[in-house]
Amino acid sequence: MTQILLAAEAAKGTAQGAAEGVGQEPSLIGSLLGNPIMLFVLMFVILYFFMIRPQQKRQKEIQNFQNSLQEGTPVVLGGGIYGTVKKIDLATNTIEVKIADGVVIKVDKNSVYKDMASTAQK
Repeated sequence: MTQILLAAEAAKGTAQGAAEGVGQEPSLIGSLLGNPIMLFVLMFVILYFFMIRPQQKRQKEIQNFQNSLQEGTPVVLGGGIYGTVKKIDLATNTIEVKIADGVVIKVDKNSVYKDMASTAQK
């Protein structure tokens, strides 16, 4: 069994040697993708541009929205509760949201995600 493997490896080596002797060089893309380190780098770049970067942009938009909240703004809370901002307390980082007539709840500022006025209603 080992003799067969050794013979196959030797034949492979002579075939490569003959190809190099003729003047054929391996392609650049083949050599880059054949390198495991370059393959990991390529996968990380793809992951960054398709997953990490859009998530960071979305998080930045939410943060900007939370910082620009004003009283009377219709919002959606993290639990899917719709309401209107009644009072903003920057000292404690809380917001009072009116969710129904006579019902006002106090929530953390970071649990407010959307401005319903800018969202298209279907």
